[in-house]
Amino acid sequence: QGQLVELGGGLVQPGGSLKLSCTTIGFSVDMYNFGWFRQAPGKEREAVSCINWKTGRTYYVDSVKGRFTISRDSVGNTVDLEMNNLTHEDTAVYSCAADGSCTDDVSRWDDYPYWGRGTQVTVSS
Repeated sequence: QGQLVELGGGLVQPGGSLKLSCTTIGFSVDMYNFGWFRQAPGKEREAVSCINWKTGRTYYVDSVKGRFTISRDSVGNTVDLEMNNLTHEDTAVYSCAADGSCTDDVSRWDDYPYWGRGTQVTVSS
């Protein structure tokens, strides 16, 4: 069974940028979709973005379109999330996941069986 390890969280001011990285260990990455999810205090976990490793096809939820960019790095086998123009509403624990759905129907992204432990992103002045 593979492992996912998130890095890159931290404290950033509103309007700032942060890059998260998810190291994939033990996955034949070409076979999987990978997703980023987040959970804010007192709220349910929500999808953020996903990518099909083989095709590079990406999807985003509306709240992050134009601000966040998901990508994959074949050298380090990482799935990265570049986040720009961050707001207080982006404060959450961000987790990466593998082997679930990645389509234009966000409601179907609820079937990821493999998860990392998450990394905290705090947007505050």
